[in-house]
Amino acid sequence: MGRIIAIANQKGGVGKTTTAINLSACLAEAQQKVLMIDIDPQGNATSGLGINKDETENTVYEVMLRECNITDAIIKNVYDNLDVLPSNVNLAGAEIDLIEVDNREYVLKESIDEIKDRYDYIIMDCPPSLNMLTVNAMTAANSVLVPIQCEYYALEGLSQLIYTINLAKKKLNKDLEMEGVVFTMFDSRTNLSLQVVENVKDNLQQNIYKTIIPRNIRLAEAPSHGEPINIYDPKSTGTESYRLLAQEVMEKQ
Repeated sequence: MGRIIAIANQKGGVGKTTTAINLSACLAEAQQKVLMIDIDPQGNATSGLGINKDETENTVYEVMLRECNITDAIIKNVYDNLDVLPSNVNLAGAEIDLIEVDNREYVLKESIDEIKDRYDYIIMDCPPSLNMLTVNAMTAANSVLVPIQCEYYALEGLSQLIYTINLAKKKLNKDLEMEGVVFTMFDSRTNLSLQVVENVKDNLQQNIYKTIIPRNIRLAEAPSHGEPINIYDPKSTGTESYRLLAQEVMEKQ
């Protein structure tokens, strides 16, 4: 049975989507069967893997409203071993559309349960807010991976996120665990990045991944080409970092 990991942080711009795309791609490259689910109405993880989000007929939105079966919405073999359940701007209305739905916190989980045995990993890219979409992801997930940007306000909002994860565990999904924290956008030339890493390690009683994702121009460029970093530039430091992170995730089995 596959491991289901939600990538979440209510702060925007911390490398959530970059991590969802590239962790998925590097797990797939390591011969794992992976499904990446885009649960962000911006659909950046969808377009970052080269899918035209405006032309996809069925998305996670239709799946959550039970307008189509999850198997009809999954795009197969976007890259070797990597399938994608896409998203687009329609998902922005899901919060309102789900008001009338019974057990609305579980609609995504019910669909994922149908197909989870086909995958080694299901990676979910959550929106940058603690809304009903993120709650659905946490209800469906085994664990939550939190990217943290190496900047001054890194810890701000993190306690709120951990509180939400614990609340979801208590009320909705007793098996939910904190997968761990991964540092992103690390700049070795600045003392600040080093201070942030030390500060978080001192203040956070959570698993912290050894792999630190650097601030890397190739990582920033790759989404505009619709390719994960390991395809766009297989030899870049960004690729090396996400391969190491994928290795760490696999070792946690």
